[in-house]
This record gives sequence, structure tokens and C-alpha cells, in this order.
Amino acid sequence: MRTSTGARPLIGLPNRFAATTSALRYAAEVTARALVDAVWRAGGEPFMLHPYAPDGVADPAEVAARVARCDGVLLPGGGDLAPQAYGAHDTHDSVYDVDAEQDAFDLAVAHAALDAGLPLLAVCRGLQVVNVALGGTLQQDMGGPEHEHRHLVHPVTLTPDSVVARAAGADKVDASCYHHQRVDALGSGLVATALASDGTIEALELPHAQGWFTAVQWHPEDTAPRDPAQQGLFDALVRAASRTA
Repeated sequence: MRTSTGARPLIGLPNRFAATTSALRYAAEVTARALVDAVWRAGGEPFMLHPYAPDGVADPAEVAARVARCDGVLLPGGGDLAPQAYGAHDTHDSVYDVDAEQDAFDLAVAHAALDAGLPLLAVCRGLQVVNVALGGTLQQDMGGPEHEHRHLVHPVTLTPDSVVARAAGADKVDASCYHHQRVDALGSGLVATALASDGTIEALELPHAQGWFTAVQWHPEDTAPRDPAQQGLFDALVRAASRTA
């Protein structure tokens, strides 16, 4: 059931599995507070989704029914997707935090949101999930520490009048990045709408998407409290979700 008139639109965020947390005695499911805060500032109600896909298999109908309760979806960052998810036959030594249940659930959420035309913002791993969900592939390692985008803020050029540029209100932004993988082959229908100086694809869009959608390879939540361009991505997601509520 969607939100009632006047209520904050529900923005679904798949939780991330965590082996340990400092405040709990057990393994946990977590969501980055910076993401939750950014959604809240934008006027949305963060709605946590338990990543249920036993034995690494998600039920598409079940996931679609759960996602349908939301007014919008935010696919967050996290560990690496299993290379087998995009047809790779080997695994680079740098691949980390692979979880079959997480992968299956996130991929099913991406399909469900896009198929339903729900507003969707995908962040870092989320961008990679959407690309793989649509048949694309990833470069498993960008070339080691001297080439990866970790603990790095760098300029990114946005395609004028793209969804991401309109949301940010700019054609160039300073992006806070933390990734060692990037898009290789684009998924079906996707187009790149932002690039780093080294050619890394930093944003993806679907020109014929049923609903509002953009995906960014960086972490806008890192600098959103002080950078209106980054907060603008969350604002645009919640505005679109308000129209579907």
C-alpha cells in the first residue's frame, strides 16, 4: 500500500548484510546513515527492505510485490557483485564481500523497480547492479591502487540536460568515490551520462525508462549535507516518488 496524501513518500532501500557491528552482539543488516539522512532531508521516508533470497535465489513475484509498497527505490552501495552474475569465468583477487543472497535480491529489486516504472536512484554498487541486471558487464578491477577511485573526490562531467544534470543543477560536479570496479559493457538500453577524466562511466540512464531513473558511480550522500548538487539527486528522487504516491 502506497503512502497516503500528505505523508512522506516511502523510499525503499535494500539493507546490507554485515558480519559484525559495534553496537550489536550479532550479525546485522545495515543501511548507511548518510543515505537515510539524505532521503529524509529530501522529504522522503526511508523504508528498509530485508534482502531475502534464500540460497541465492530471489522470487521475482515476491520481490516485485514488496517493492510495489514503495513510492521510490534507492539502490545503495556495498560490496562487489559475484563476477558469475555477469558471465565472467574467473574472479579477480581484489573482489570482496560477495554475497549470493544480496546479489540475487538487489538484481531482483532493480528489475522490479524498472519494470514498474518506480522512481529509482542507484548509487555506486547500485549502478553496477542495474547495469548487470540489464545484461551489462563490469571490469573487475580498474588497475590497482594507482587507478582505482577510492577515498577520492574528483570532477565529473555530466551530459547537459540529462536526468542527472537536471537533478544536480549542474553540468560538472565534484564526486566522492569509493570503488575499484567500473562498467565494462553497457546493459541493454543504458547510456552513459557522466564521465571521469580517465574515461570511467560515472552515471547511467535509460532514455526510454517508464519512470524517473538515474544511476551514479559515486557516493552523493558523502557530501550532500554541504553540496546542493549532490543533495539534488535525492531531492529529485523524492519529488518523483511524491508524484507516484
